[in-house]
Amino acid sequence: MKILVINAGSSSLKYQLIDMDTEAVLAKGLCERIGIDGHLKHTPQVEGKTVFDEDVAMPTHAEAIAAVIEKLTSPEHGVVSSMKEIDAVGHRVVHGGESFASSVRITDAVIKAVEDCIPLAPLHNPANLTGIAACRKVMGDVPMVAVFDTAFHQTMPGKAYMYAIPYEYYEKDKVRRYGFHGTSHRYVSQRAAAMMGKPIEELKLISCHMGNGSSIAAILHGKCVDTSMGFTPLVGLPMGTRCGDLDSGVLQFLMNKYGYSIDEMLNILNKKSGVLGVSGVSSDFRDLDEAAEKGNARARLALDMFYYWVAKVVGSYAAAMNGVDGIIFTAGIGENSASTRAAIVEYLGYLGCQLDAEANKGRGKEAFICTESSKVAMMVIPTNEELVIARDTKEIVSGK
Repeated sequence: MKILVINAGSSSLKYQLIDMDTEAVLAKGLCERIGIDGHLKHTPQVEGKTVFDEDVAMPTHAEAIAAVIEKLTSPEHGVVSSMKEIDAVGHRVVHGGESFASSVRITDAVIKAVEDCIPLAPLHNPANLTGIAACRKVMGDVPMVAVFDTAFHQTMPGKAYMYAIPYEYYEKDKVRRYGFHGTSHRYVSQRAAAMMGKPIEELKLISCHMGNGSSIAAILHGKCVDTSMGFTPLVGLPMGTRCGDLDSGVLQFLMNKYGYSIDEMLNILNKKSGVLGVSGVSSDFRDLDEAAEKGNARARLALDMFYYWVAKVVGSYAAAMNGVDGIIFTAGIGENSASTRAAIVEYLGYLGCQLDAEANKGRGKEAFICTESSKVAMMVIPTNEELVIARDTKEIVSGK
């Protein structure tokens, strides 16, 4: 079975074609500037096929999907002979609200439910729906599956997901903690259990997904019991450009003083805050590392704030689960920044965490980074959300 995985943004579309017999990636690519002019980079993973990296007119996502299909099936760049070889499509959908605790086959009713969640994710769900509609238009009756970022976190208990505001806002408006990066947290926690050689149902794990957007999840016996992002992806850790946890009174103070509208204020908190806002240098941690090494005090402060917040949340989740067996570092920063991992682990000696400095030098590969005497296993696990989407799609479509 060959499955096409689609991750549609407002003006972009990422994809992978995966052969589920071997779970090998046959091709991957990115459509950019959809609705502006359009550019496609298509990278076959099959010997003898060449990369395509050129401008392609993409007025809408439908033209982007058509371009992807054309490249997947072309003699020069393709990896399948025709669309008939693509058995199913798996779509990343950011927000499923309380309606979806697992992946589902896409029907008209599912699309309606995702539309109903647009107020909860106004930037993401419309783009995901556009990708689904474009695939339906171009690919017809090929079965499709929706895999939700929020689904993994639906196992959180009320004490973790409820906010201490009048209960009517939950009853009427579903204002609560939802959490994100769920597909990533699910994948790496399952890999961690395999690496540790223990059933996930016996483990207490903390997954640290650290990239431009970052979140942490407490995973008790395979189920999420808490996570750092909330009603939106804005809260939790200070991130690349997002503020993380913030006293809401700050909004009132700044809006009153500077005359900001709520949209202007949220734009500041989403796109001009985080380590970018503190450092004034960059949202890229590599740039911050370089600036801090040259003596930039604000870059050093931004990094120290991030390390401190990760360590605080890890500690709180160890308390929430009454212990921790394994801590996972994943995503762009978690997988590749040895200095970030080391700085965070320095806070965790009270848990019995001991870092193996040599093992920690690795980048982007599965590895234990703890000493043999460490009381807590610590691992680097590259995330693979596309594979999770493909696996769920295969299971649902094949009925197995």
